[in-house]
Amino acid sequence: MPTIPPASIAPSAPTTPPLQGLHHVALICRDVGRSRDFYTRVLGLPVLHEQYRAERQSHKIDLALPDGSQLELFSFPSPPERPSRPEACGLRHLALRVGDLAAWVAHLQAQGVAVEPLRTDELTGATFTFFADPDGLPIELVQSA
Repeated sequence: MPTIPPASIAPSAPTTPPLQGLHHVALICRDVGRSRDFYTRVLGLPVLHEQYRAERQSHKIDLALPDGSQLELFSFPSPPERPSRPEACGLRHLALRVGDLAAWVAHLQAQGVAVEPLRTDELTGATFTFFADPDGLPIELVQSA
């Protein structure tokens, strides 16, 4: 496994302005209605705003995450398939922190969502699992410490 040179993990220069956190993650959906249902009903995310942009033939739905960040669901005509799972270049997966991983696994399974067996990260000791959204995007649930 290649190592990361120390210079690339050094603290940022004093002139670099600080980041304040994640604002949003945008996801492109094949069927916006199915994805809206999944993210609102199954994952329980409230809708902040939604609109249809006729000039782009695109729906956009803003969903709230508990920490103030957002997921944006977009639909576009005929989006290409995801090249591979999960090692495609670009977004690998979406990871969400949960307080009760076992309860979430039971909830997802009750909704008919296939969930991978629980695993423990050998480096961090964190317990996690994966499942997929309606378009096959891998979503990771990580047990909060």
